[in-house]
Amino acid sequence: MRAILLGGGISLLISLLGTRVAINVFTSWGYGQEIRDDGPTSHHVKRGTPTMGGVVIILAAVIGYFLAKLITLTTPSASALLLLFLFVGMGLVGFLDDFIKIYKQRSLGLRSKAKMAGQTVIALVFGGLALSPWLEDENGRTPASHNVSFLREIDWLVLPTVLALVLIWLFVAGFSNAVNLTDGLDGLAAGASVGVFGAYTLVNIWQNNQFCQSEPSATCYNVRDPLDLAIIAAAITGACFGFLWWNASPARIFMGDTGSLSLGSALAGFAILTRTELLLVILGGLFVLETLSVMLQVGFFKATKGKRIFRMAPIHHHFEMLGWEQVTVVIRFWIITGLFVATGLGIFYAEWVSRL
Repeated sequence: MRAILLGGGISLLISLLGTRVAINVFTSWGYGQEIRDDGPTSHHVKRGTPTMGGVVIILAAVIGYFLAKLITLTTPSASALLLLFLFVGMGLVGFLDDFIKIYKQRSLGLRSKAKMAGQTVIALVFGGLALSPWLEDENGRTPASHNVSFLREIDWLVLPTVLALVLIWLFVAGFSNAVNLTDGLDGLAAGASVGVFGAYTLVNIWQNNQFCQSEPSATCYNVRDPLDLAIIAAAITGACFGFLWWNASPARIFMGDTGSLSLGSALAGFAILTRTELLLVILGGLFVLETLSVMLQVGFFKATKGKRIFRMAPIHHHFEMLGWEQVTVVIRFWIITGLFVATGLGIFYAEWVSRL
């Protein structure tokens, strides 16, 4: 528990102070955000706001985790190192996207195929290692499972390795892009991420307290390294909190694709490594709704040859176009995130109680 508090506290401090430094540095370098011309006109005033703040989130979380391990004199686990690989690797893909936007002074960075290729490589390497018997612990547990999971592994739903890798890829690519779509208003993605990563901190702590020993029971969780994953979840939560201080409206810095892709992939990583894949659909319900709004808008537009369901997608822009203030949209969407998180955690705990 001490390591969890250390990881969260250290990353919060680094993010809070480091983001202020990043604002000054990126501003002096001219690393300003380009704004979509087809977006809400109220966003045009944000042109030139420094971006790539996700670099600070990643550094704060990684440093917070390793310092917590160093102070408590414990060794990083395979699950934690895999999650950090996914987190940092997707951040590098986002960094390339952000850098191209800045360098070429346009609102589009990496081409969609190149971006998806990078996401696919990172996701498949992560999935291949997580399922590999090379990373089994002394009880034969691998970091990830071939079983589809909701609140724990579903015993009768076992996938062959190829399909398990496809599922991992879908989760990583899907949620990294979902957080990216949500990152459209000051503080929206960062605040929502705080709630979901905070939930995974609690999930991992609970799984550690109910960890399956040599003789598994009906109530225990057959996962690997839950305590170490809790440290990372707390570190990312702290990093997002520190960043949110400067990202809240009016934002002094944006996280960019560097931050959104890394945060979304980390959410998918936690779902996979904690055997709670389908639970993430509830905990991260806001991100799911944002993605569905885009899919519905595009599909309806093509099917009806030009008609729209929403005034603009993702859905947070729809409410802007209805006249809602940005701050109002953000706060109400944070409330929605809180409801999703409370529902998910309630279901998670109720399932455990039902097994007593």
